[in-house]
Amino acid sequence: MRLTASRKWIGRKWRPRLATVVVAILILVMALPLVGLFFFRLYENQLIRQTEAELIAQGAAIAAIYAQDVRDAGIPPEKLGAPIPPANGDASRSVDPDPLYRPIEPRLDLASDYVLPTRPAAMPATIDPAFAAIGARLSGILDATQKTTLAGFRLLDPTGVVIAGRNEVGLSLGGVEEVRAALAGRYASALRLRIPDQPTPPLYSVSRGTKVRVFVALPVAVDGKVAGVVYVSRTPNNIVKHLYGERGKVTLAAIAILGGTLLIGLVFLRTVSRPIYALIDRTERIAAGDRAAIRPLDHHGTYEMAELSAAFLDMAEKLQARSDSIQTFATHVSHELKSPLTAIQGAAELLRDSGSAMDDAERRRFSNNIVTDAGRLNLLVRRLLDLARAENLAPSGESTSIGAALALLPVDNRLAVRVEAGGEIGLRISAENAAIVLVNLIDNSARHGATQVSVSAASTGGKATILVGDDGAGISPSNRARIFEPFFTTRRDSGGTGMGLGIVLALLKAHDGMIRLVDSERGTRFEIILPVV
Repeated sequence: MRLTASRKWIGRKWRPRLATVVVAILILVMALPLVGLFFFRLYENQLIRQTEAELIAQGAAIAAIYAQDVRDAGIPPEKLGAPIPPANGDASRSVDPDPLYRPIEPRLDLASDYVLPTRPAAMPATIDPAFAAIGARLSGILDATQKTTLAGFRLLDPTGVVIAGRNEVGLSLGGVEEVRAALAGRYASALRLRIPDQPTPPLYSVSRGTKVRVFVALPVAVDGKVAGVVYVSRTPNNIVKHLYGERGKVTLAAIAILGGTLLIGLVFLRTVSRPIYALIDRTERIAAGDRAAIRPLDHHGTYEMAELSAAFLDMAEKLQARSDSIQTFATHVSHELKSPLTAIQGAAELLRDSGSAMDDAERRRFSNNIVTDAGRLNLLVRRLLDLARAENLAPSGESTSIGAALALLPVDNRLAVRVEAGGEIGLRISAENAAIVLVNLIDNSARHGATQVSVSAASTGGKATILVGDDGAGISPSNRARIFEPFFTTRRDSGGTGMGLGIVLALLKAHDGMIRLVDSERGTRFEIILPVV
């Protein structure tokens, strides 16, 4: 495909498409908050799991000590609780005493688990003296552990009565949901609303994890029965506090996000906004008549903007050329029509004013002048109509050959026409239009003293090259550049209008063809390019 001058200026280097840039920006902008939200929730939930895992480890150590004290105390089996159920494939919910290892995996999920109300208050109950003695012995261990781990410990007997654990000793927690599960021999954990000992800092309010407390209940197994429950709880670590501890990394992440946002803005500005505003400014300058503005943008940004700029410059160039052509054409038309009209008006006034004083010879001469100039006006109007039709002609899709087109020409006794080669090549132009092209070229040759016209054609690469030459006087070097200008003629005195070659050029352009003057040893030679069938 032939590139126009503006497209040649722009070049064909690769540029991203506007849709690609917009989609990339949208994905990046959309991903930033989603990634931040996902990271925040994931990290917060990880803190919950971490707290549960720590409580399981601490509770398991206390449970082992508790179980050993029960064995050492020689408490009979009938005082123990429910039998430990089998694991049933879920190690996180049951404590099977048979396997060598009994891992309990943390299972709490802040996103899906229901947060229970605050823990119910302990109820009055009667404590067994044997278990009370065990609790008294273990109280020191619990207090020392709590000072380091900050966890709350409660040791319960097989009925759910607290035997160690600050001010709740002697009260029953058997009605608590997770404690009931542990008394039945199953591990249980829960998220409950915390009862804060002091107001939560305002900055911590962004974290849901600061409002809950993790509770873990582990059954103590002795001889396959529940000998008691280790009930542990703690508030999970705060995400804001953790992020403050990682403030260096958080700062780098914030800088990266800010840099990414600025980069998005810069990319959008450079690839979309700036070229659009430049094109708007260029449009306003061209509309104001600034011919220097018909040039490519300094920066196109995207493939679509480069194409849009090229199309706009093509349109501006064509409109400017059409405007110049119309202005020149109007000047030529007014000049061409003015001369015969002035002559007709002068002759008519003389005939009117002279009256009987003019003899028949003079009257006949002035009448002939009027007829001649009127005929010239008629010819000019017809040629103008032919040119207008040629410039607005839409290809019909018909085809013909040089031989068929010449057959439509009237017999011209002034010169002979000879087809030297390629007379049967199929040309993508109608026979009527091809005949118009040939008749104008032949008439032009006859007016310049030619006695013979030769036509030859050759086809290559989907195009036909047609040479039309004559043996006439030729065209002087000073006139070669102007022969396709409308109204340019050196034979005006013999009836030339200067429209013939303009009509030929317009017809050939309408059929994706072209014509140019080529060098010849004698006479005039034109080269015509037309698509072949």
